[in-house]
Amino acid sequence: MKSEALREIDKVIEEGPFRDSWDSLESYTVPEWYTKAKFGIFIHWGVYSVPAFSNEWYPHNMYKKGSIEYEHHLKAWGSPDKFGYKDFIPLFKAEKFDPAAWVSLFREAGARFVVPVAEHHDGFQMYRSALSHWNAFEMGPKRDVIGELAKEVRDQGLVFGVSSHRAEHAWFMGNGRDIPSDVQDPAYADFYGPASKPPFNSFGEIENYRTGSPSPEYLEDWLKRTCELIDLYQPQILWFDWWIMNLAFKPYLKKLAAFYYNRAAGWKKGVAINNKYDAFPVGTTVFDIERGQQGGIRSLFWQNDTSVSKNSWGNVRNQDYKTPHDIVCDLMDVVSKNGALLLNIGPRADGTIPEEEQLILREVGKWLAVNGEAVYDTTCWKRYGEGPTKVAEGAFTDTNRNAFTAEDIRFTVKGEALYATVLKWPASDTVVVKSLAPACNPGMKPIASVELLGSDRRPVWKMETRGLVIDLSACEPREGAIVFRIG
Repeated sequence: MKSEALREIDKVIEEGPFRDSWDSLESYTVPEWYTKAKFGIFIHWGVYSVPAFSNEWYPHNMYKKGSIEYEHHLKAWGSPDKFGYKDFIPLFKAEKFDPAAWVSLFREAGARFVVPVAEHHDGFQMYRSALSHWNAFEMGPKRDVIGELAKEVRDQGLVFGVSSHRAEHAWFMGNGRDIPSDVQDPAYADFYGPASKPPFNSFGEIENYRTGSPSPEYLEDWLKRTCELIDLYQPQILWFDWWIMNLAFKPYLKKLAAFYYNRAAGWKKGVAINNKYDAFPVGTTVFDIERGQQGGIRSLFWQNDTSVSKNSWGNVRNQDYKTPHDIVCDLMDVVSKNGALLLNIGPRADGTIPEEEQLILREVGKWLAVNGEAVYDTTCWKRYGEGPTKVAEGAFTDTNRNAFTAEDIRFTVKGEALYATVLKWPASDTVVVKSLAPACNPGMKPIASVELLGSDRRPVWKMETRGLVIDLSACEPREGAIVFRIG
């Protein structure tokens, strides 16, 4: 017999404009606010921030005998049957969590939308839920973290979204079945369960999505939890991690999308689902690439989700941080190819954002305060850019390239203005925009002006056979990427 929650989901699908079929869902359109916003903040914060070791997969690997997390756990906390992952929850106090200060920082960074993790693979909900007691309102912080963030994000004029990684929980704690651990204690089955065998032996195999199918009961629970999130917080982005690719999820994905899009129609808000790989058919959602990029312009709007850290999404010791300049360059590369950048931070367990991450966000914000007109509300040009630095296409490639050079240029358009972002100040004080050579642009309107954003001095420019030549010798040199407005 169907639960009341499942009957309500079916009712919303029956009464709204979208049906739970791919044909119906293909009529979805990406909201304009999203295509204009370009830059958002992702937040990985949860119980895994307490051990702050290795990465946010600590709860999975602490039960894997022989792993560095397992060895660390034995030394720092004891045997997993005596001190399990659940025992970190009382230590996750979030006593310094200040949502107003967080969102103020995100605005200073130039972000237009915010997407906190509502439930990660560990199964601990960061919101007040009626479906599980293992949540931040009843345990740990004893606060509705997602609810507080949702209110503050909207109060400060940004767009709110959430991410759900609940799908991966089906097997995330499964290593605890192989060793003496609290995962095997029936008293905690409602938190750790089902703790199935992981469908891969190493991280490199995670694209194997056909094995380890979850039960219908688990899939129904996944659907109910996700729809509860939608109804509680009306998120305008719903981000999913990779394992919803598992074939058993397909009918539930159709129901979820129809429910969400119908709810949004009632709210009169534009919304988007983010998904990776082939979880949803092309055109029914916004395609997301984890830590990766496109080699060229994608005709459909897309997103790169990445982090300020190269080694972890959550807070850990010894983070390997990216530079603000590299993040700006990636932002411009993504935007020039019809995408948006979702940049992750990892707060500490006490609710503070590490000083290094605050600095990165502020530096990115300073750059956007000067050059943001080349980012927000823009579209891509007929070419994304030019230059010698190759950008590898696909997931987990965004640190797999050489540093961008002064010959690497990215283009965006807004109204009558063409923006050329040069990804490094040229040592010679001369920029040559080869893509604007007359031979490359027959019939193009003659250039009337070239301005350097953020400078009160006009660069000297001329059109040559080799392209638009810009002399910057009269302008003050600066670090990082620079933007020319060409009219």
